[in-house]
Amino acid sequence: MTSPARPGRDGAWTVDDLQDLPEDGQDYEIFDGSLLVSPHADVFHGAVANRLRRLLDRQAPAGLLVGQDIGVSAKRSSYFVPDLFVARESALDEGGAALRPADVLLVVEVISPSNAGRDLVLKRHEYAVAGIPRYWLVEPRKQTLTVLENVGGVYRETAAISGTETYRADQPFPLTLALADIF
Repeated sequence: MTSPARPGRDGAWTVDDLQDLPEDGQDYEIFDGSLLVSPHADVFHGAVANRLRRLLDRQAPAGLLVGQDIGVSAKRSSYFVPDLFVARESALDEGGAALRPADVLLVVEVISPSNAGRDLVLKRHEYAVAGIPRYWLVEPRKQTLTVLENVGGVYRETAAISGTETYRADQPFPLTLALADIF
């Protein structure tokens, strides 16, 4: 088994090394060959993610999957697990250690105080460079949804929804979300 303190080959962590890590209540991701470790989300975080998943799942058309707990990797030295994603269902038939960014239409991160910088800066940059078209930031403490769209490899904010507002969009599929149903 790979030690959490040491990567496999060449001193850099890869997606392949993740399969040897223990099931120890930690979440593991990789950025540019460095292992990122964080505790599992708390109950409120999980509830928000699951409510949003149910709402998206009800509206998703055939051929698209709303999912959780599957990583996204553009290269073997970086691997992130978004709280939610929307991907082409055919991508799951390919198998593998992670989804390819080209198959992912939306990633969603529910912001936790313990790793907000990772979601707001690091993942925002990496998902954009990988070409994922949409990135949503859900902030439970503020009860907001920030919608970002990829323009030339950089995310631009296209909507900021809060309070009792309802968000309507055509992408990644036609949908309507009342924020009150999430929080």
